[in-house]
Amino acid sequence: MMVIALFGPTGVGKTAVAVALAAQLRAGGEQPVAVSADALQVYIGLEKLTGVASPGERAQLEHRLVSFLPPDAAFSAGQYAELAHAEIDELLKQGRQPIVVGGTGLYLRAALSELDLRPPPPEGVRERLVSELERDGAPALHARLAQRAAWAAQEIDPNDRQRVIRALELLEQGELEPPEGPSQLWTDDVRQPTLLVGLTMEREELYARIDARVDAMVAAGVREEVQRAHAAGASGTARKALGFEELLAGDVEGMKRRTRNYARRQLTWMRKLSGVHTIDVTHRAAEDVAQEIAALAGAPRLRGQ
Repeated sequence: MMVIALFGPTGVGKTAVAVALAAQLRAGGEQPVAVSADALQVYIGLEKLTGVASPGERAQLEHRLVSFLPPDAAFSAGQYAELAHAEIDELLKQGRQPIVVGGTGLYLRAALSELDLRPPPPEGVRERLVSELERDGAPALHARLAQRAAWAAQEIDPNDRQRVIRALELLEQGELEPPEGPSQLWTDDVRQPTLLVGLTMEREELYARIDARVDAMVAAGVREEVQRAHAAGASGTARKALGFEELLAGDVEGMKRRTRNYARRQLTWMRKLSGVHTIDVTHRAAEDVAQEIAALAGAPRLRGQ
């Protein structure tokens, strides 16, 4: 038994492929269960915004590590790693097939590997940096980072709000140090034998799907969902969900731009991942893609073996 991990940008259709793959695996006698590797799908009440599998999809494939935290709770990659490892190990022990599904690169690696994850910042630090970011913009904070830790700034897109803030948090804590040797994020090291599949799509088609997806989310009431979470005291972690701040401001076009930019960064992550089987899903049915992955799962080329 091994882990199957599906990674890809937002809007590429990971959930549909996972559901179709589960059907293929069940036909072969397996008992698949999805384990989410998404930083924001953990929050109750933000399911529309974060793209949690629909009730219909979850009826076809059980999803774990989704919708279990109130929106005012903080959450870290370290906490996630502990939960994901326990879920994956228990599923393998039971002889069930874990399918790790996500588009958050750090959380994917945290689920599959043993990472040295730093603790969350002291209370108030992130809130202050987020306030400065909203006032001055991510490029200005990135420039500040470049002045103090040029080696770290070189690895971060100036518009990547989340990574810029996290780097400055670590810098202020005195824990941002130049890496020694290859980064843990890009090595072959995994805890369990793993088939890692990266889903990609032609850029124009992906962006069109993202825009359509945002429009559908708005029509489904995502603005009201965000307003309720905001009124409930959404934590700094929850507010990092793509589109949270934009929807509070009524800026749907801004949400689309930010989501497209994030998808581009996710594709950059995919290019850096070691041992990934990349599949172009442009104009392909989820069932067709799932059949290809099922065939790969029966092949000997597995990381960790």
